[in-house]
Amino acid sequence: MFLKKEWKYHLVLALILLCLDILKIVNTSDVEIKKNFEPIFVGLRVTFIMTSTVIYFVNFKFVCPRFLKKNSLSQFFILIPFLVLLFAAIRFVLEEIIFFEITGLHNYYDETRRFWYYIIDNSYFALPPILYSTMVYLVLQLIEDKDLNKAELDLLKSQISPHFLFNTLNAFYVELLDDKPKVAKDILRLSELLRYVTYDSKQDFISLQSEVHFLKDYIHFFNKRFEKELSIQFLITGNIQNQRIPSLVLIHFVENLFKHGVVNDKNNPAQILLTITDKQLTLKTKNKILSSEKYMDSGIGTENIKRRLNAMFNTGYTMNSKTEKNYFTTYLKIPI
Repeated sequence: MFLKKEWKYHLVLALILLCLDILKIVNTSDVEIKKNFEPIFVGLRVTFIMTSTVIYFVNFKFVCPRFLKKNSLSQFFILIPFLVLLFAAIRFVLEEIIFFEITGLHNYYDETRRFWYYIIDNSYFALPPILYSTMVYLVLQLIEDKDLNKAELDLLKSQISPHFLFNTLNAFYVELLDDKPKVAKDILRLSELLRYVTYDSKQDFISLQSEVHFLKDYIHFFNKRFEKELSIQFLITGNIQNQRIPSLVLIHFVENLFKHGVVNDKNNPAQILLTITDKQLTLKTKNKILSSEKYMDSGIGTENIKRRLNAMFNTGYTMNSKTEKNYFTTYLKIPI
């Protein structure tokens, strides 16, 4: 949905600029109008639009997300001259090499094709697509932030019910603590699990220790459900210290394993392998697929995880999955 909104803004801007361009041509003399529609001028116009479009999307897709989202304004402004150079280079290739080979005509005269003059002249033409793409990016980010704020407000409104649930669970815990301490302990554990999902995990980043504790509680209750027939290999390699990772990312892969996988086959145990180093965390899962399931390795949950990781790490992470024979495996690597 957000992608569709994004393209709507690009198309609206393109139509506005096209209309302004047409009005500019119409308001000139008849001789100038005819000149603008001659094949040579149309060809040069096409190469100019192609160059502007490339710079527009390079800035929108790569420069703005990498630096404006992280508030690195100084680095963003440092990159603008490089975008200008890229604009000049692309235009030179299209007009002074390719177009010249086809028509035998240059757009710039010999004395104006000198390096500094060509760069300075093209800086004037390069700035509009850079400014337009930056403007559209900031507008879309503002809309997305408003949507997120609305979602957070809706979440606050919905927290009345969880609060009532926690009080009820706490009452059960107190009542059962003396007579049935094991049941009371599980109720406390369930309460902590629900509290983590409802409140603690709403931060963008959470401690790795809390996230792993949450995974262990999640697996514990499945162990209760399967009455100790659960066959899961949950292995952790490395030291868990003060590392912080995106909240509720790991559970996505573990939840899918329980939802779609065989988890009670002693001969084919499901695997959850967590490896922690100084700079990165990797999670690997492998499970036999239920014969009745058509396993989906994509969907709303997976796309949401990708969007979150893209926003946090850009391209600095790895996330993939594959189905091979009757087994489904996933792999995630993120910096910590």
